[in-house]
Amino acid sequence: MADPRVFLLSCAVQDYAWGKLGSNSEVARLWSKGDKERPIDPEKPYAELWMGAHPKGDAVISNNKTDLNTLGKWIAAHPECLGPKVREIFKNQLPFLFKVLSVRLALSIQAHPDKALAEKLHREFPQHYPDDNHKPEMAIALTTFRGLCGFRPITEIVAFLQAVPEFQALIGKEAAQQLEGIAKQFSSGIEEQKALQSCFTSMMQSDKKKCAEQLNLFVQRVLQEAKSGMDVSSYLGDLILTLYSQFPGDIGCFAIYFLNVVTLQPGEAMFLGANEPHAYLEGDCVECMACSDNTVRAGLTPKFIDVQTLCEMLTYTSAPASSKLFTPIPISGDPYALLYNPPVPDFAVIKIEVPALVSQYEMSALDSASILLVVRGQATSHGSYGDLLLTPGSVLFIAADESLTLSIDNSASADLLLFRACCLQQ
Repeated sequence: MADPRVFLLSCAVQDYAWGKLGSNSEVARLWSKGDKERPIDPEKPYAELWMGAHPKGDAVISNNKTDLNTLGKWIAAHPECLGPKVREIFKNQLPFLFKVLSVRLALSIQAHPDKALAEKLHREFPQHYPDDNHKPEMAIALTTFRGLCGFRPITEIVAFLQAVPEFQALIGKEAAQQLEGIAKQFSSGIEEQKALQSCFTSMMQSDKKKCAEQLNLFVQRVLQEAKSGMDVSSYLGDLILTLYSQFPGDIGCFAIYFLNVVTLQPGEAMFLGANEPHAYLEGDCVECMACSDNTVRAGLTPKFIDVQTLCEMLTYTSAPASSKLFTPIPISGDPYALLYNPPVPDFAVIKIEVPALVSQYEMSALDSASILLVVRGQATSHGSYGDLLLTPGSVLFIAADESLTLSIDNSASADLLLFRACCLQQ
């Protein structure tokens, strides 16, 4: 009997402390339903569901009793399943890692290195940078999702410098005045980037004791003003209080005045390229990235921080929050599918939403292996591999050039919502 080319996966859950607790977590709900109603611990954080072949969370092939019981082992034995282009470009490796994230506490102020820097950091500091791959990533909201992404327009940063003296105190008068001068001249390009880098670096490298003092002063002022009925939204008072409650005294709290606060509604996305500063704040999302675990951190974290590397590597390009939304495009001939295709060769994501009244859906073959996640609804997949029942939380590996026919269970009275990660070469 030929080896199956479409099969269900049992996927790893990461219990990082920032994850949502118990059944509040979309990760927990999908993991529990997708694996035969596993019990959910109400006190446990369920942060990430990993769907892929990364060594730290290699998915297990359901009902496979052979030695090839994980996706990574199976791909190594059957590299043709990836498709010829993916095999050639990515050296017989699945190039992406697909995830669901459920964020309760803010993740660190961070960026991911490009390929050259990733190789250098891994070579010099393997204990902190565990592999040599770059890590562009894309987040697609499942619930209202909030994060920090990229540097704000200079005029916005200057406005915060003027409104928040405690913020300005950490940057220093000279660096702040330089940035204000750039804003008045409406300058851009190299001068703007240098001034922005100078200010951001000054803040991130400021004395820890001074940072804690200024942050404490600011928080007390925000609390007093809010208590007296003043509007603190002009300087993001609610967010600063939330971050301070999670990470008291942490310099990363002030980073919200440099970085865009981006709020995504379900289906909206943002793409984070190499060297772009960002942090996730709250909500649930589907995430896809190059298969890597490299992160350079500098605040809002108890983990290893590398402020110097972060400040040196960042792309100091300022742009409004609206520019950070990554817009999907329709797929010709499929009225139910939208393609999120970022400017990297490693991954793309297809969102498929089939109305409950539709009884059958044909899923086209791709020239790449793909991983399919069921978020909502129920269907039965038909093909040469037999029939597979797909319910919320089901994760399906689909080899290259395999098409599926889905018979949709209309009694579920919910639209069928699927996300399919794949590799579309640019």
